[in-house]
Order: sequence, then C-alpha cells, then structure tokens
Amino acid sequence: MANLLPSTLGALRKSEFTPERLARSVKDELRENLMARLRSRETIFPGIVGYEDTVVPQIVNAILSKHNFILLGLRGQAKSRILRALTTLLDPQIPYVAGSEVRDNPYAPISKYSRDLIAKLGDETPIAWLNQEDRFVEKLATPDVTVADLVGDIDPIKAARSNQDLGSELTMHYGLLPRANRGIFAINEVPDLAGKIQVALFNIMQEGDVQIKGYPVRLPLDVAIVFSANPEDYTARGKIVTPLKDRIGSEIRTHYPEDIEEGIRITTQEAWSDRPAAKIEIPHYVRQVVEQIAFSAREDKKVDKRSGVSQRLPITTMELVLSNAERRALLHGEELAVPRIGDIYAALPGITGKIELEYEGEMRGADTVVREIIRLAVAQVFDKYFAGTDTQQIEEWFNLGGTVQLNDTQPAAASLGELKQIQGLLDKLSPLNVNGTSDAEVTVSAAEFLLEGMTAHKRISRAEERVFTAAEKKQRTEQASQYAERVREREQDEFNPRNRTRRGFN
Repeated sequence: MANLLPSTLGALRKSEFTPERLARSVKDELRENLMARLRSRETIFPGIVGYEDTVVPQIVNAILSKHNFILLGLRGQAKSRILRALTTLLDPQIPYVAGSEVRDNPYAPISKYSRDLIAKLGDETPIAWLNQEDRFVEKLATPDVTVADLVGDIDPIKAARSNQDLGSELTMHYGLLPRANRGIFAINEVPDLAGKIQVALFNIMQEGDVQIKGYPVRLPLDVAIVFSANPEDYTARGKIVTPLKDRIGSEIRTHYPEDIEEGIRITTQEAWSDRPAAKIEIPHYVRQVVEQIAFSAREDKKVDKRSGVSQRLPITTMELVLSNAERRALLHGEELAVPRIGDIYAALPGITGKIELEYEGEMRGADTVVREIIRLAVAQVFDKYFAGTDTQQIEEWFNLGGTVQLNDTQPAAASLGELKQIQGLLDKLSPLNVNGTSDAEVTVSAAEFLLEGMTAHKRISRAEERVFTAAEKKQRTEQASQYAERVREREQDEFNPRNRTRRGFN
C-alpha cells in the first residue's frame, strides 16, 4: 500500500487525495468516519467494556458536535484508553509535506518552511504519509510543564545555523501542540498544568496565535484537543482555569463497573492468563471473589473514596493469583493449575498498593484492612452459592477436634486425601458443579472455597498457616469448661482427707 501512495505533490494532485478531501478539519474527519461506523452498526470503541449505554453515547454526541471534550473520572476508569481509541475514527493515511514539523497539508501549508519548499520545488515537492497512530500526540500534565513544551520556543542554534533573525518563524522550535497539527492532542490530568500554561493552551485553541518570547506567532492549527482529569484534582492539586473550561465543549463522567459480571469481563480481557508453563482453569467463584474485593474496597469506610479503587486492582490481583497457582503446579509437577482462595491472600502485594487508606485504615495497617476486605468478599460470594446449604455436619467434625491444613507444600492429591476425612464436605460442593469425577485440583479449590466461606462467617477458624479448626468461640468455650473442670479437680484434691499429710495438721 505504501508503494502505491504518491510521493510528490504532482502525483498527489492526480490521486484521489483531492484538495477538497484534505480540506476537511480533523473534527469533520472524526465526525464523518463516526457517522459511517454508526450506520454500519460497528462497535465504536472495541475493548471498552461497560460504557456502551453511559459514556460512549456522550462521547459520540461530543464528536458529532465537533467539540473538544474532557473525561472526568477516578483512576483506573479507562480514560486514557478511550482517548487513544479515538484514532480509530481517523482516516487510515493522510499526506503531508515531507520534513514539515507541523505536518502541513500539501495544498494549504501553514508553516513558512513548507510554503518556501513548495514555491521552490513545485510539483516535485516530496510528500510523506501519516497513519492513524502517528496523528495522536499525548502529554501527561505535570506542574513543571512549560509553554515551550506545549507550544514551542525560539531556537538560537537554529537561528545561528540558518543565519535568520530570532524573530523569524524559521527559528522556532515547535512544541507538542503544533506537532499534533492535523491530529488529536490529548492532555492527561490537565488540572496539574500551571495557570499560565492553560492560558497559552486555550489562546492557541481559540485564536490560533501565541507569543513565544515576546514574538507573536500565528499558528492556525487544525487539532482536536481532548483532556482527562480526576474530579478531585480540582481541589487537591490544581484546577482548570475558567476560560479554558469554558472552551471545552463537553464534560463527560466515567465510572467503575456497575456489577460484578461486568468487572469480570474487563479483568478477563485485560489480565494475562495464558501461561505457557501449565494449563490453567479459573473457577468462576474465584473470578467473583477477586472482583468483589474491588467492589468491597470502594464501599469500605477505611478506604479513601476520593482516590478511588482502580480497576487495575482486580487485574493485577488475578495475575498474581494465577502466578501462585502456576507456581504450586510447577512445584508438584501438576499439569493443571487451578487457583484457590488461598492464592488471593498470596496476592496481597497487588492489592495493598492499589488503595489509599483513611486515617482509621492507616492506624490499623494496610495488610489488616485488606485481609478484612478479602474476608468480606469471600463471605458475599459464598452466600451466592451456599446460602441454603446446611454445614452443621462439617462444623461438628471440627468441633470434635478435627483439623485440616491446605497450603502449597503438598500436591492436590494429598490435600484431597485430607479433605475426604471431613464428613459431608465433598457432598456439599454440588453448587460449584464439582462431583466425584472432578479433577483433584478442581475439587480441592472448591472445598477450600467452602471452608473459607465458613471461616468468613465464623463457623470455623483458620490460622495464618492455613490450618482450619473449630470456631474460636467454641474453642474458647471448651477451653473454659476444661479449665473449670481442672479447678474443681484441684479443689477436690485439696479437701480430700486422704490426700492430706501430717504437715497439714501441724
């Protein structure tokens, strides 16, 4: 395809890339391609899950209105991904004057460099091509960003080499925004920009001119400018100046997944789960627990709501869960790796770094807070499967002194052998579609989920070494009764005349 594209201005004039076609603005181009996609009922933003009825229609309306827009949302809500996906609405390729820093339209150049080149070479002016990805320029806003970074600055070295005056346009070193001409310019976390930088930004957006070191420069740029920001940044780190905010056509709010299954779809799509070392089978209840952790954390009073809980939390957690299951399978030479609830506790490093705690949570410690959130998540998912299940027989087995340990030091077959000792346990796994013909790895994972759920509801207890025992309350009751019995026996011994010595009468 690249070999068939015109390489000179003369060849371009004879091609399908007519002046009328290239005269379209970027916003017109986005609008026309979006309209074609709507007519054909294609997916607007492939890979964006959960926004089909909320965020995407608002973005569509903004593009159809030819607006610059801003996405407002907490971290981990796919804002940057949506902005990058806008490139799919651009033409596959467009021509520009080769060597032009501002990617000039060959039929209507805005830079002096391109105008002089065309005047000199005419139809022999070399033409280069931009694809969709080349037309997207992204900048993460930080407080140290300068006008030179975004707009440009005078380059004295260029002036000296070309023997030009400093005020000449040919001495300008263009910044990111001019280099995004005829494309999309995205600014992430825009409130972090200093006020004077925002003023320079909206001035070139609206009037098309800017002053660089006191020299007025006219740059009628053709750019679709889009922004992203965290709503809390307006008060936490900075704010969008009113004139710039007034020039942003649409303000669109993003959100976290609305339910567990929607979150599972996102995590399944994003998490790296195809491991070459072992065959991995992920039970649905493990996916539900991992996702429920994020939902529970977003509602927990000890977690900072203003910071939010990123969707990256269940993604990284799931990857660590799979890695722990993979490690266990490799240690024991097992071909099938099935994640367990215990693997979620091994994924604590992927959770603690994803949440910001309130004062109360900081006092208790991140590990303690996260363990409570996991316990709550396990209890909620457990109730979906075993709400009507009678576990009294299992509880009695533990109350009679039974214990079982499930950890990574023994293979699934050995763990299954221990679990079979618990009366009635394996019979209760039918809600998870586990029966006597299921693989040992699958059965152990399901049984551990049942035991963890009972632990979460405090029907039984579990130590840090993953040893399941009787409930703490019943253990304390038994210990208290045993202590009382020992006290009574000691008192009887003391008052029994047969046990008294002669010394006792002196």
